[in-house]
Amino acid sequence: MLPDVIVVGAGIVGAAVAEALAVAGCRVRVLESAWPGSGSTGAAMGHLLVLDDSEAQWRLTRLSRDLWDARADQWGAALEWESCGTVWVAADGEELELARRRGAWFAERGVASELLDQVALRAAEPNLAAGLAGGLRVPGDSVIYPPAAVRLLLEGAVRHGATIAAGTPVKRAGGGWVELTNGDRLPAGAVIIAAGLATPELLATPVEGLALIPKKGHLAITDRYPGWLRHQLVELSYLKSAHGSAPSSVAFNVQPRATGQILIGSSRQLDTLDPTVEPATLSRMLARAATYLPRLETLTILRTWVGFRPATPDNLPLIGPVPGQPRLWLATGHEGIGVATALGTAALIRASVLGEAPPLDPTPYAVDRVVGWMAHA
Repeated sequence: MLPDVIVVGAGIVGAAVAEALAVAGCRVRVLESAWPGSGSTGAAMGHLLVLDDSEAQWRLTRLSRDLWDARADQWGAALEWESCGTVWVAADGEELELARRRGAWFAERGVASELLDQVALRAAEPNLAAGLAGGLRVPGDSVIYPPAAVRLLLEGAVRHGATIAAGTPVKRAGGGWVELTNGDRLPAGAVIIAAGLATPELLATPVEGLALIPKKGHLAITDRYPGWLRHQLVELSYLKSAHGSAPSSVAFNVQPRATGQILIGSSRQLDTLDPTVEPATLSRMLARAATYLPRLETLTILRTWVGFRPATPDNLPLIGPVPGQPRLWLATGHEGIGVATALGTAALIRASVLGEAPPLDPTPYAVDRVVGWMAHA
């Protein structure tokens, strides 16, 4: 008999988990403290891409990109889907060699890419600065609008019988039950906590060693400039910035949107929980972007905002059952790739909850690895 399921959190990961389990035939109830997509998802960039930071990250991003691509014809326009590809930009010869190695690594795993020299890079993106060494184009990557993805995933879950309870904050959760802040206690055959940074505080029985690191990030979006940017552009040192331990860092990462707007990132701060836009950090981020796209300074920025990414010490999400707490699962800690890996995460959770064969080895994402974090703290 399929379990009835409570999913705590209606961001991109929670929505994907809810849909996957509802489609499988589970009776699903989603509890969201505010409104769907109101947390990290609503403040996110929408890249669907493959990454080579580690084998585990590679496998999860590749699985997820394939799952997203399978829905492109169904959802493309509704998601503001841009099949723009990614260009990893090399500033100098050393980075171009890194691009060459990354391309070879991708080729070994069946991912198409193209090494661009200086001339080809300028032809691909005329607004890039002169003097950049080249880059690596990954044509299979895409960009979507995350809030629209949450809506579509939840609509799919509802079509298969799920219920969505927005404005329903959870106080704590355990194996097979959830307690709301109003005192109501809800039983369930399975509970999946996909509440981002709030996850540890919701656990009725704490998981020893569990740590989620809030990484504050700024974003800016321009007015409409159709055709100004053709690809998602990322500097080759982006992952070093994303996973670094410096209190504050910025990196070049821009996306063309289906609206003709340009989304500009990115920054990471480990030293603050202040939810306001910080002019100094925003200025650094925009200045970094302008070193790659000098004419960016002539474009009109319409809005700036911040969000907090839930990160883990080893840069991999927590996906799977909680040790010693039957009927309780976690799906959190995705940092900046929650949108990209939402569907792969949902596939792993579905397999674990229903006892199916997993789509890939779940070991690198297992919750029990947090014991090792304590040992290296």
